[in-house]
Amino acid sequence: MSEVSASHAAERRELTAAQRNAVAELLRVSPVADELGRRFAQAGHELHLVGGSVRDALLGRLGDDLDFCTDAHPDETIRIIRGWAESIWETGREFGTIGCQRDGLRLEITTFRAEAYDQVSRNPIVEYGTNLVDDLKRRDFTVNAMAVSLPDHRFTDPYGGLADLAAKIIRTPGTPQESFRDDPLRMLRAARFAAQLRFTVHPDVGEAMARMAADLDRITAERIRDEFTKLLCGADPITGLRLLVDTGLADRFLPELTGLKLEIDEHAQHKDVYEHTLTVVSNAMSMEEDGCDFVLRMAALMHDVGKPATKAVGPDGRVSFHHHEVVGARLTKARMKALRYPKDVTSQVVKLVGLHLRFYGYGRGEWTDSAVRRYVTDAGDLLSRLHKLTRSDCTTRNRRKAAQLAADYDALEERIARIAAEEDLARVRPDLDGNAIMELLGVPPGPVVGRAWQHLKELRLERGPLERDEAEAELLRWAREQGVVG
Repeated sequence: MSEVSASHAAERRELTAAQRNAVAELLRVSPVADELGRRFAQAGHELHLVGGSVRDALLGRLGDDLDFCTDAHPDETIRIIRGWAESIWETGREFGTIGCQRDGLRLEITTFRAEAYDQVSRNPIVEYGTNLVDDLKRRDFTVNAMAVSLPDHRFTDPYGGLADLAAKIIRTPGTPQESFRDDPLRMLRAARFAAQLRFTVHPDVGEAMARMAADLDRITAERIRDEFTKLLCGADPITGLRLLVDTGLADRFLPELTGLKLEIDEHAQHKDVYEHTLTVVSNAMSMEEDGCDFVLRMAALMHDVGKPATKAVGPDGRVSFHHHEVVGARLTKARMKALRYPKDVTSQVVKLVGLHLRFYGYGRGEWTDSAVRRYVTDAGDLLSRLHKLTRSDCTTRNRRKAAQLAADYDALEERIARIAAEEDLARVRPDLDGNAIMELLGVPPGPVVGRAWQHLKELRLERGPLERDEAEAELLRWAREQGVVG
């Protein structure tokens, strides 16, 4: 047998194994899927499991959210599933989609489409199609353009998705230019699938992404945000991030990432800050305890974005980036606001970026117990993430330096634990509450109480817990200095 023939035979065996795997996954949900297929067949309509559901079945990871397509229009779909589905929702009706639930499975049934986009807003103009093959052609990638008919389980793959799945290639059913012209978000989705599935983008697709990157400007911030979040939470976000930078897509919505390629890292001058940042993201991922921690990954990605604006070269030729954490926190806040991230998520990432450099003064032995208390208090409920981010930021190849930084941080964590055992560091509050302050000073609720409370909190951070009489004496001393009491 020739090498070519042997290669084709091996590929056929791999595809056959994938198909067997898909059938096994389908059997797991077939009681519901096949029941639904029979209802559509009895009504004279087709029903196919389609898109990502088929792809995931072939990968052995089919979930509980299943996508179907049919030649039935929405009103007919509702008639077919009414009385069978436990619940029905019509939020996607304008796009031809009806949702329902049955036996713990969430099902979405969409009428065949032959849709086009208005080329301005990039919102789809829904036109119902008449056949499965045309419906599959309008889908984003070949690995999402496969279908399995129900209830007879016939496999339909007109665009080579199964072969691309086996080869781990991201390719479009038609030309990439046509696909991306229809919906430019598909360029970002290609990078997302590369990150999620560990697939490689076909050269033609990569070239089209680079040529058409500016078209992403026509997509809403919310859609970009959602795709980028999935990319960053993928199994291999580094591949996706590199693709964004290499194709110029990052310049359209996250230019700070590309900007890092121009700066040299003062901690390790053999590599630029861009490479350092990607390493920090990888390091942070290795410290996650239960799936993707988006806040931690985003903080790792953004922690050094303030460096380009703060770069300075001293008389000795050494590069510095003074206060880059302050500038980076401000840039991170602006960028996440532009991408419409929720305020609470943004504030957590911004705080981590602003605090990530605080630790580096600890190894010089300058930290008092007061400094440790402030570190813990400023981090608040982000302390665990700050520990992980700070440790992830150590990427030096100098083994002695790396060991010293790790030992220093071990010492800091041990010190935090010791002080926490002696004091309630998780809830550092003044030794006197608002009621005690008002009683001692003889003042009503108002600004004076707030100022007194803040003074006592600062005192608590500086000196640790105070005895009651000592706290009262300090409060009265402050009140006399402020002219609150005579």
